[in-house]
Amino acid sequence: MQDTITFRPIGKIHTPYTDSAPYQPVEDDGGQFRVVLDPGYEEGLHQLEKFHYIYLLYYVHRLARSVSMTVSPPWAAGRQVGLFASRSPVRPNPIGLSVVRLKSVQGNTLTTSGLDVFDDTPLLDIKPYIRDLDTKADANYGWLEDVQDRDHLMLHIKGVPHNY
Repeated sequence: MQDTITFRPIGKIHTPYTDSAPYQPVEDDGGQFRVVLDPGYEEGLHQLEKFHYIYLLYYVHRLARSVSMTVSPPWAAGRQVGLFASRSPVRPNPIGLSVVRLKSVQGNTLTTSGLDVFDDTPLLDIKPYIRDLDTKADANYGWLEDVQDRDHLMLHIKGVPHNY
């Protein structure tokens, strides 16, 4: 087992967020969302535009909190869960993952739907989202199954504006 693993960013993610960002990507979020790869990686984008969605893996670079093995998600009304049963960005290895709609590829720049990261977030990798491989029909809500008014809670988690 290695003690040290080193990653090098392959580009930057640009969003309108400088002080706060949503908990999850909001597909129809306003503003510009771009991923700019370092020019040496542009050839790796060949045929990516054929996919509707992509995974973005990134380094969560603006964390100021220390890692705890139990967390209380901000939208879970004080419920405590294990870190690995949550989607908290504060992790032993601060690697983030977002699924976004790919709107266009122009040179080394991708335009996407809304993202849940701060401007200038270091990009680690891009992978295509493939319908039959990445959709699991028997996926469930885990501990969220037990939360009262789960449907309302899911609106908060997804960042969907609503009136109640």
